Amino acid sequence: MSGQLKEVRNRIKSTQSNLQITKAMKMVSAAKLRRAQDAILLMRPYAVKLQEMLQNIVSNSEGSIELALAAQRPVEKVLIIVITSDRGLCGAYNSNIIKLAKQVIREKYAEQFAKGQVEILPIGKKGWEFFAKSGYKQNETYWNLFTRLDFENVKEAAAVALDGFTKGDFDAVEIIYSEFKNAATQRFVAEQFLPIAKVETAEGKKETRADFIFEPEKQALIAELMPKILNTQLFKAMLDASASEHGARMTAMDKATENANELLRGYKISYNRARQAAITTELTEIVSGAAALNG
Repeated sequence: MSGQLKEVRNRIKSTQSNLQITKAMKMVSAAKLRRAQDAILLMRPYAVKLQEMLQNIVSNSEGSIELALAAQRPVEKVLIIVITSDRGLCGAYNSNIIKLAKQVIREKYAEQFAKGQVEILPIGKKGWEFFAKSGYKQNETYWNLFTRLDFENVKEAAAVALDGFTKGDFDAVEIIYSEFKNAATQRFVAEQFLPIAKVETAEGKKETRADFIFEPEKQALIAELMPKILNTQLFKAMLDASASEHGARMTAMDKATENANELLRGYKISYNRARQAAITTELTEIVSGAAALNG
């Protein structure tokens, strides 16, 4: 009986230690989430408007100027930018992103993958480790971008896609990441990065053309603007991923704390029952001994 009590005490002590860790991690993630959420909420309207403007320019400039980053050609070589986190303990966050990446390759680029023409550009240690172990062809230069998340570093990673597409090293570039909704909700998306997509119009609706006044000359201005807008799109995806990661980790640690509390309650009940049983046994033995002496 004493051995059973000791075992339950050890479990209680271990669970209390885990409870302190999960509570602390939840608080840290909440603080980081607040900063990351502020960053993406400020950035998103600007990035979305730039993306709309870029798509309108591409849709309305057909045949008038040459747009290298919007060139549509047969897809033979593909680059997929997969944005995961550097650390775990965030539930199914990383596994869902990796699952989506594999699904996109399987459903859209199976032929190119079979020929070895699909390259992964992982951003985040978890994605880099997975694709390295799985034998995927990958560019390992920018997997640690989250250690210093700023626009200049993201621009260097985006240059790999932009230069590669312009030179013909890639015919299509996609980004796979998690779009931040709120602390408990993320949307895992695969977006076409290159070539720049045109604005799609519903059937029966007239195509809406946006009129822009270009100053200086249209070709030079667009050539200058396009890379900057695309850099902004990748930076927005990184900020989305950062906020999603902290939200997922905070949610996971909150669930872990609830589970630890539930376990702790169960262990305490078991301990009290075992202790009461031990006391009852001792009392029975004392009473029996006393009765035997008096008998």
